[in-house]
This record gives sequence, structure tokens and C-alpha cells, in this order.
Amino acid sequence: MATGRQFDTDTLSDEIFDVLCSMCRNEGRNTEGEKYCVDCHDYFCVSCVKVHSKVPLCADHKVLDKSQVKSGASKAMTMAPAETCDMHSHKHIDMYCQNHDNVGCSTCMAVDHRLCKDTFYIPEFIKNNTYQVNSRDIQTKLKEIAKTLEKQADRFKQDKQRLLKRKAEILADIRKFRQEINDHLDKLEKSSIDEIESKVKCLEDKIEDVLKQLQANKSRIRSANDKLASTNTSHPEVFVYVKMGEDAANVANKYIEHAKIKNIVEDIEFQPDRTILTQLEQKKTICILSEKPTMTADNLFQIKGNQSYNVKVKSDKKDCYIRTACCMEDGTIILADLENMKLKRLHSYNYTVTDYCDLPERPYQVCMINNTQVAVTIPSTQEVQFISLERKMKTTNKIYTDYKCVCLAYANNNLYISDDSSEVYIYTLSGRKINQFSGHKLFSGIGSLAISKDATRIYVAGNDNGLIVLDNNGQIITSFNGEQLDWAGCCYLTEAGSVLVSGHFSNNILQFTCDGEFIGEVVKADSGKDIESVCCNQQMTKICISRYTDDNIEVFDI
Repeated sequence: MATGRQFDTDTLSDEIFDVLCSMCRNEGRNTEGEKYCVDCHDYFCVSCVKVHSKVPLCADHKVLDKSQVKSGASKAMTMAPAETCDMHSHKHIDMYCQNHDNVGCSTCMAVDHRLCKDTFYIPEFIKNNTYQVNSRDIQTKLKEIAKTLEKQADRFKQDKQRLLKRKAEILADIRKFRQEINDHLDKLEKSSIDEIESKVKCLEDKIEDVLKQLQANKSRIRSANDKLASTNTSHPEVFVYVKMGEDAANVANKYIEHAKIKNIVEDIEFQPDRTILTQLEQKKTICILSEKPTMTADNLFQIKGNQSYNVKVKSDKKDCYIRTACCMEDGTIILADLENMKLKRLHSYNYTVTDYCDLPERPYQVCMINNTQVAVTIPSTQEVQFISLERKMKTTNKIYTDYKCVCLAYANNNLYISDDSSEVYIYTLSGRKINQFSGHKLFSGIGSLAISKDATRIYVAGNDNGLIVLDNNGQIITSFNGEQLDWAGCCYLTEAGSVLVSGHFSNNILQFTCDGEFIGEVVKADSGKDIESVCCNQQMTKICISRYTDDNIEVFDI
């Protein structure tokens, strides 16, 4: 039977009602609660608290005397945290360690904070301390961190996509290299077959020559013998035939002896070059894989070293003047040699000129259209020429403009062409003009164009006004014309989305984000010739630059 002071229902106030035994109240009795369970947020009389404590799930609950709960504080006590502990799921997080400024359940405090002096029950700590919890500030901080985490996640998702794309490219490169090996083995096989055919033909000719000689001697012997056999009466005639027979026999005997000594018939033998197999057996793969740090649009490229390569060919009549360059997906580089009126193709590894295409006049900016085609502007003839890179480089078609077309970029099946002053035009590949950006006072002496892959950003390198970034409506997003950049000559968009800009007179290369924010100086100024062009390979491991009237290009490892 429950013990404790009984109250009449009609005389209950809200305050008295809050401290009644919850179990008795459920049975219709209004019995004063002498104990308070922190975990259940309920009062119990002396009898009912014993029943409460015998329940297995409530055995570890924290029970206080009513005297420990100040008047009016029971409602505050009901505000004890309901969050369960990650480590001890049957416990609530209701304890606070002030020494470590950390919260946890009672078991956490007993295990991890048993040596700490200042551990408190959270409702009591809040009640007895002027502790202000600014949840709004924490929410703001959490939102900022969530955005940062989301940005990081997006970056790693992009890294994953880039990794999978790179995997596909490498697998294609492996198959391509395997085909190169197969082609070379086919050439070796053909060369070996040609060699044996030539050797056998030579021996066959020798044998045929001997057979002809033997047949001639055999014919003379037979003829002499037949003549002797058919003559019986005329001694002079017999005498002649005898002498002719002796002569034929002597000649035949001499040739027989000569043929024995000469040993014309030779044997041939096949001996495979086992060193080829030995070298292949020593190889585990046909490629060398290495890891490199992932470059993003916000990472400043770090230069590790550089080397020069000569790009002059025999037919060049002047010093090379590589005005612009672009890198293809397979790593080959296309150079626009202004003075020698050529497009030159460089090998992706040793940077030798493997092919070139003569142009009618001086080219200016070259850009990639697809894996097998580039386009280049010819300002003096007011045209854009398309060059096929399949097998031998050759011109395929062209589009004409009514102005001096200088700079060129390509994205989303459209060509972006500028004149030599302040106009930027958009054309289809068939040559139909679909838009025009003009009137920007910032435009002055456009030196180069670049376009983001989705065509949402247009990058203009202006000789007088540095780097200008436009949106796809031609509105200026941002511009940069700091002292680090003197006479912007060339801008180039990397695979990661950052932009490289060459300073013609500052003689350096600067790097920017896709939105035109300055990241830093990649190639620092030196005492060499003025830098003209810059490009970066698809794997972002090499930066290639050219200088004013220089037969060499420089390739930087990054």
C-alpha cells in the first residue's frame, strides 16, 4: 500500500499536482511524491519508488530525495536531455565534465572521467550556473562546417570521376601502346620474312644458273655422242666428231669439278632472337604507373624542373615564333608557328616535331575541336582553318569572317572568335554567326581567348587590361590587372578548371581560379626572352611555354 501524505482532489494546486506520485496518480490516488527519478522525470512515493527500482530497465536510474529538488524545479528537471549515449545506448546524455568541457552519460563519467573533479548532472549545472547556451551561433557554425564538408565531398566526388576518367584514358593508352608493339612486331616479322625470301631467291638463282650450265653441257655431250653414233664411213668426219666429243667431255668435266669446289647449294637455318623474349619475360607490365597529387582549380601548381626542346624543322626559313599552343587528349602538342606559317605537331613524350602543316599566311591562335581536329585563325586572310590530325596533317575546310580574326576558342559546338581590338563573336562550326559581345571598355588589344567546358565562363587576355572573365551573356564577372601581370599575352584553361595566363613583359605565368581569382605565380620571371604562349597537358603534369622568336620550347614538370 502506498505511503505518503494524501491530498484532496479539489484542493490540488498546479504546484502540488506536479509533485504527486505518478504511479499512484495513475491509479486514482493523490499521494505526495517523496522521491524524484531524473531519468523518468517523475515523482514517486516511498512504496512506489521501490517498485520502480525493481524494474530492470529502471535499475540504473538516478533517484533523488524530494529535498534535493528545489521548489518549482521539477519542471526544470523534466528538461534533462533525452539524447541517448552513442557508447551506452541505454543511457541518456545527462552529465557534464567541466574539466574537459564534454558531455556524456553517467557510465561515460564513471569510465572516462573518473579522475575529474568537476562533473555535474546537467540540469543541476544549468540551474546553479549562469551558463548561456547560444544555440544560434552553434547552428551558424554547424551550417558553415556542413557547407565546407559538402564542398569537400563534391571535390572528392569530382576527384573520383576524374580518376575513373583517367583510368579509361590509361586503359585506352595501354591498348594503343599494345597496338604499337603489335605493329612493330608485325614489321619485324615482315622484315624477317623479306630477309628469308631474299636469301632463298639468291640461292635459287645460283642453283638455276648451275642447272642451266649443267643442262648446256649435257646437251653438248648428247649431241657429240649422237653425231659419232650416226657416222661410220667418213674417217675425216669421224675425226671431227671425235675431237668435238673430246672437247665437250673436257668442258663438262671441268665444270663438274668447278661445281664441286664452289659448293653452290647452301643450307639456311632459323635462329629466333631470344633476347626479345627474355626482355618481355622480365617485364611485369607494358607501362609504368605512378601516383601524383591531385590538382584542383584552387591548387597552385608547383614547378619541379624544366627542359628545353628544339621545334625547328628543315623547311623553316625564319626563327620559330610560337604564338599559341594547345594540348590534345593524347598528350601531343600543336604549335602555331607565326613566322614560318606552320602548324607543328609535337610527340607527347620527347617533344620532337613529328608532323607539320603549311598554311597560306601567318597563324595566330590554335585550339582543339576534338581528338582528331584543331582550328586556327589566319588574321590576314580573315579566316579560320580546320586541320585534320589523322595520319598526315592537312586542311579540311575553313570559314570566313568580315574582320581580322585573331583569337579563337571552342566549347559546346561553338567557336568563339575575337578581332584584334574589342569584339568577341560566337559562330557555329558551319560558320553561322549567332552572337556578339562588344562595347566593353576593358577590352583592348585582345591577345587570347579561352572558354570553360560548359561555356559559362569566357576568359579574355587583354594586352592592356590583363585577364577579364565574362559570363555566357558577355557580362563581366571579374578582372585582374595587377602589377604581377604586365601585358597579358595568352590564357589557357587547364583540365582541372584553373586558368594560366602568360605575362609578355612581366615574363611569367600566373594561375587563376575558374572565376578569375588570383592563386599565384607558377613560372617566375627570369632574364630569358619574353614569354609568348602557355599550355598544359591533360594530366596536368607538364606546362609548356614558348618565348618570342625562339626555336625552343620549355617544358616544366609540375
